[in-house]
This record gives sequence, C-alpha cells and structure tokens, in this order.
Amino acid sequence: MTDDFPQLLNAAKEGADWAWERLYDDLARPLTGYFASRGAPEPEDLTAETFLHLARGIHSFDGNEQSMRSWAFVIAHRRMIDARRAASRRVAEVSELAWEPSGGNVEDDAMTRLSTAEIVRALEVLTDEQRDVIALRVIADLSLEETAQIVDKTRGAVKALQHRALETLRASLQGVSNSDDRAITDM
Repeated sequence: MTDDFPQLLNAAKEGADWAWERLYDDLARPLTGYFASRGAPEPEDLTAETFLHLARGIHSFDGNEQSMRSWAFVIAHRRMIDARRAASRRVAEVSELAWEPSGGNVEDDAMTRLSTAEIVRALEVLTDEQRDVIALRVIADLSLEETAQIVDKTRGAVKALQHRALETLRASLQGVSNSDDRAITDM
C-alpha cells in the first residue's frame, strides 16, 4: 500500500477518497482473485461487499498494513461462506468467469495463461478446506498465521492442508499431462 500507512489509515477513517482509492488498488485484485478461485459466480460483487464491510468497520480498526490485509481477507472469507449458504438455498446457473489476473512475475504469468474457469476446475480435486488454504496463501498472499486465523485452524493444520493440497494438485496435473501425452502419441 504505502510506507506511510498510518496516514493512509487515518485518511481512510476520515473518508478521504484518495485513501480509499489506494486501499482499493492494493486489495481489490487479490480479493477478486480469492473469490474467483473459490468459484464465486460474481467475484466482483463479493469484492464490493467486502469493501462495504471494510468501510463500515474502518473506525474500529487499529493495526498495521499487514493487519489490514488480514482483516480484509477475514471479511472476504465470511462473505464467501455467506455466498455459499445463499447458493445452496437457490438453484443458480454458474457462467464462465471473466476475471483474469494481469501478470508481472512468473506466478502471475502462469495464472494469466489459465482462465479462471480452468483454475476453478483444477482446484475441484481439493477439499473445501484445502481450496480455502490455497486461495488465501497463494492468491491473497497471506502468512500461515493469518490464514490459520481466517479459517479458524492451527498453524500446523494449515501447513498440513497446504501440503496435502499441493501434493493433490501435483498428482492431478501430472495425470492430466500424462493423459495428454498419451493422446498425442496415439495420434
């Protein structure tokens, strides 16, 4: 966000547009990515809801920049749980997701090459808990401790979930790669 986070926070608490723009610029992309990776049909809407809750609670927030990120993802995780509950109460048709991150490093470039729908399909091999951990650790770039707080698990449990998720993804992706190789050699 900025080296002068305390001033940014105070300005946001006072309702300064420039402060909220900077908060949005820093948090919107990872929040939307988190929601998209979890299969939310309207990730941008959930991001907007998250910012609404941030705005409502900003006056009671006291912490540093990393605490702000963690707090934003606690709210986002709760919005995702609410969205899942609402979806389970109604039949909804899920369309292809249009959100795609823009790159700047190897991880971002790889993510850009995959459509959001492909990412969601790749993550389907994981349990809900594993998907939550991977989304919070990779997309939201949160620490083990912050992720543990959000999903209400111990640091060790988050580490184990992350390890099992990565092993499952590796095996799944190798299986896809191997079957693609066999299809090519069969031609």
